[in-house]
Amino acid sequence: MEKQSEDRRSRRSRRLLKEGLLQLMQEKRFSEITVRDITERMDLNRGTFYLHYSDTAALLQSVEEDMLEEAQVLVDAHMAESTAERTLRPVLLPILDYVVEHRTIIGTLLDSNAASGFVDRLQKLIYRNGSRLTEAWFRDVSPEQLDYLMSFITYGLIGLVKEWFGRGMDLPGEELVSMADRLVQGAAEGLLQA
Repeated sequence: MEKQSEDRRSRRSRRLLKEGLLQLMQEKRFSEITVRDITERMDLNRGTFYLHYSDTAALLQSVEEDMLEEAQVLVDAHMAESTAERTLRPVLLPILDYVVEHRTIIGTLLDSNAASGFVDRLQKLIYRNGSRLTEAWFRDVSPEQLDYLMSFITYGLIGLVKEWFGRGMDLPGEELVSMADRLVQGAAEGLLQA
C-alpha cells in the first residue's frame, strides 16, 4: 500500500514539474528558466525536482517524449486504415484532434525548438510512419526518392500546423486535414508516379 501512494506522489510531482516548465516557457525563453523557477511556481522543493530529473533539459526532454509517445499511439491505432484506404485522413484526424487538445503545449514546444530539438524529433516520428505508408502505396520507391519525399512532407506538415496556429486556427480542422492529405498525395504521386 505504501508503494502505491509513493508511486502516486511521484507521478503527481512529475506532472507538476512538467506543468510548471510549460507555464514558464510561455513567459520566457527556456534558457532563462531555472530549477528554482519551476519549483517555486509549483510550490515544490528543489529536492523533489532532483529526485526525478537531473536538470531542466532532462525535464523538457521528458515532456517531449510524453507528447511523441502519445502521438505514436494514435498513429498506430489508425495506420492500417490509412494504408488500406490510401489516404492520410484516418491518421491525420485524430492527430489533429490531439494537437488541438494540447495546442498550448505543442505550440510552446514548436516555438522553443532551439532549446530542445522537438521539431527534429517530431520530424523523425512523421518520417518513420510516413515511410511505412509510402512504401505500402508505392512499391518501387527508391531509398533516395523516399528520403527526399519524406523530408519534404514532414517539414511541410509541421509548417502547416505552425502556420495554422499562427493564424489562430482560422480553418476548420477537417478542412486543414483535407488540405494536408491533398498536398501529401500530390507530392507523392508527382514524384513517384512520374
